[in-house]
Amino acid sequence: MRSAVIAVLAMAVLGCTVVATEEPPTAQTAGQNRIAGTVLETLDASSYTYLRFETPDGEAWAAVPQARLEIGAEVVIANPQTMSNFESKTLGRTFDTIYFGTLEEQHASSPVAKDEANPHGSKQDAMGRGDSAGDANITPIEVAKAEGATGRTVAELYSERGDLAGKTVALRGKVVKYSAGIMGRNWIHLQDGTGDAAAGTNDITVTSSGTTAVGDIILVEGTVAVDKDFGAGYRYAVIVEEASVK
Repeated sequence: MRSAVIAVLAMAVLGCTVVATEEPPTAQTAGQNRIAGTVLETLDASSYTYLRFETPDGEAWAAVPQARLEIGAEVVIANPQTMSNFESKTLGRTFDTIYFGTLEEQHASSPVAKDEANPHGSKQDAMGRGDSAGDANITPIEVAKAEGATGRTVAELYSERGDLAGKTVALRGKVVKYSAGIMGRNWIHLQDGTGDAAAGTNDITVTSSGTTAVGDIILVEGTVAVDKDFGAGYRYAVIVEEASVK
């Protein structure tokens, strides 16, 4: 009798284990390096191609740098990053779950993949240096520092980032790159003439719901985040988030 009870308990434990591992969370799928499938539908929006594709786990949506895809084509999404309840204002729809990544055959040298489709403006390494400086400026940039106790220059944001993490700062600069409506926010690259271009400390990325245009001189106020990792190799030593634009 005792052996039977032990056997029943063991089966119950093993059964729970099977149930728990048969249905892994979505985050685990997003953590894979690649997702393969067959293209069922494509939608072009701005610099992205949205595609509905059939995977071994069922249908899914992904967004990749703009590409020409045939219905029925076999694709592999590299470095997929999951987004839940993502709203595409361009398409006028919300995706319950969508994966942002790149097609395995797309290369960094592609003009679309490198410049237009990158929501972060430039691909950053661990020190926040970019492989694309955005829209180059021929004339030197000289913008006055924002006033007040929270005012900082671009160079100061890098040099003081350890002390500024989580704090509100004000920054005045010239917009050198602007990408709107990507991953639910607008991406602004600001320069004010300070910092070292060779070290990548002359350009700061700002996320905001506010709008602007390349060439504008603007004042932003937002929260500093350091060592921000958006996945797929896009990391920032320092970034200003949820900023207001004036």
